[in-house]
Amino acid sequence: MTNPTIKRFNTTGPCVPSKHYMIPVLPRIQDIDEMIEGEFYFIIHAPRQSGKTTYLKLLTERINLDGNFYAINCSLATLRGTENEDIAMRKITAQINQSMRYSTVETIKDKAFLYDNLPGMNEPTIKVRTILSKLCMELDKDLIIFFDEADCLSGSGLITFLAQIRDGYLYRDIPGNKFPRSMALVGMRDIRDYLAQARSGEPTTGVASPFNVKKEALTLANFTREEIGMLYQQHTVASGQVFESEAVDRAWYWSQGQPWLVNALAYEIVVKILKKEYTKPVTEDSMEQAAEALIMDKHTHIDSLLERLKEPRVIRVMDSVFSGSKSKVAINSDERQYCIDLGLVVVGEGQNLQPANRIYQEVMSRVLTDPVHYALDNSIANNKYFDGPIIRISELLKNFQKYWRENADSFPKHNKLLDVFRYDEAVHVMMLFPYVQKALNGAAKVYREYAEGRGYVDILATFKEKQYLIEVKIKDNFKKTQALKQIAKYLDTSGENEAWLVVFDRNRNKTWDDKITWETVQINKFNIHIVGC
Repeated sequence: MTNPTIKRFNTTGPCVPSKHYMIPVLPRIQDIDEMIEGEFYFIIHAPRQSGKTTYLKLLTERINLDGNFYAINCSLATLRGTENEDIAMRKITAQINQSMRYSTVETIKDKAFLYDNLPGMNEPTIKVRTILSKLCMELDKDLIIFFDEADCLSGSGLITFLAQIRDGYLYRDIPGNKFPRSMALVGMRDIRDYLAQARSGEPTTGVASPFNVKKEALTLANFTREEIGMLYQQHTVASGQVFESEAVDRAWYWSQGQPWLVNALAYEIVVKILKKEYTKPVTEDSMEQAAEALIMDKHTHIDSLLERLKEPRVIRVMDSVFSGSKSKVAINSDERQYCIDLGLVVVGEGQNLQPANRIYQEVMSRVLTDPVHYALDNSIANNKYFDGPIIRISELLKNFQKYWRENADSFPKHNKLLDVFRYDEAVHVMMLFPYVQKALNGAAKVYREYAEGRGYVDILATFKEKQYLIEVKIKDNFKKTQALKQIAKYLDTSGENEAWLVVFDRNRNKTWDDKITWETVQINKFNIHIVGC
């Protein structure tokens, strides 16, 4: 894994930020010094492309420069897909040797590959413990070791590795024995998921979990809005190109500080939109273009997250997020924490989950609805709903009522992923959202907002600085008075005076004539159209 901050700017010509201007990443994990001083073994976890590898590099350098302890940083990336126990242990010890070889501490560097022929180094079950123990006994300071990409370990290799770490920890204070003072396993997942993987489908043969000795799991924080400004200022210092304050605000709005997205937005603008013309400032409009480009292009980083949507344990959690319903998964469940650790969701108001940022939110919405979007008849997209600066949303939704009446029973077959999720409430939105998108045919921006436990899902169309709110409800749990108050509150804060409330009735005993209704209600100065489907 490479540092996304450097990676995203490396191709921008002369504006490559010096490492002296990098955002300080060490403060992004609190209590790290407490973990080391307390001689704890712990977990550092964060989603993909959060800057974990850069953090470990800088942390290792800092520890060695401070002079109180020695530190090495060992990557386990080469173990991905390695199931054989013997091969896994050989790869781990090889990586430990390589880390020693490239250490900036001469005392450690001189000991690389010296222990390969020690007694016990041919036995997989004590191989890792042997090399670490011997190294610690020959050093004049305590050793701290970070195992990066630790979640590449799996199966029997994972169990054997953890058993050796456990034994080394337990017996490190016995005379004649030494072991690292402090150790961190670093990856995307928290401690509970390591434990679940070690036990899933593999006999543990009674081996105690090394997680019993860990103090707690630490995680890398996203950038704050101020830190985003600092990062972009590095580019300004190097190139002279200015990021306007409004552009930084929009970067925060779309990314919520997710490091890869923060840098990808800047790269999209500097290289692709402004073509490295550094005299042109980065504006709010260019940041909007960059966000839309990331949403539409779905880079490898985003695609890897979307693949997780197919995992059963992710499906069970995301079901409630997509539908806006109350989750059936316990707040303290491993499945819920797994989705948080992946970076798909964050904990919002009332302990409910919501998409981690606006870009992920839009990408997930479109992935789920694209099959329906492409299956819709192209005649829907004819731009007939625009009247100067106004969108005729009422006319659009009346046409949707007709379309829904004719196609309600057939549309789910267009989306296999919906068949996997089977969230009853969300499937209705999965039809309405692409219909609105296709009807407006790219001339207006259409977004979805959703979160676990909210009880409703919003569709927001924007055109010529005007907003059009479409709220979705299901007749089964529909509370009219409460819904109207919610919409009126939104209209009051948005400055708009009109909204649409689409209510789907799933009662198969009702006729379509009874379901297809239209009612306009006035609350204070607001007009709210209730659209029955």
